[in-house]
Amino acid sequence: MREEIIAALDKIRPHLQRDGGDVEFVDFTDDKIVKVRLQGHCAGCPMSQMTVKNGIERLLKEEFPEIASVEAVN
Repeated sequence: MREEIIAALDKIRPHLQRDGGDVEFVDFTDDKIVKVRLQGHCAGCPMSQMTVKNGIERLLKEEFPEIASVEAVN
């Protein structure tokens, strides 16, 4: 499952990179939480939580309904 999530993040990455940001896969926990680290401009952006929930989480859940949530970590 980890490899599939990383591949899905690779599809999202170009959208973030256009704005000077990026996303890094950190972990997929036993309780089905995907942990990511925002990088570049995304890391300090006041809209980063919206990016995680309304962007990354929404897209990952479409592809993998079993994911409980996506959380950003530092």
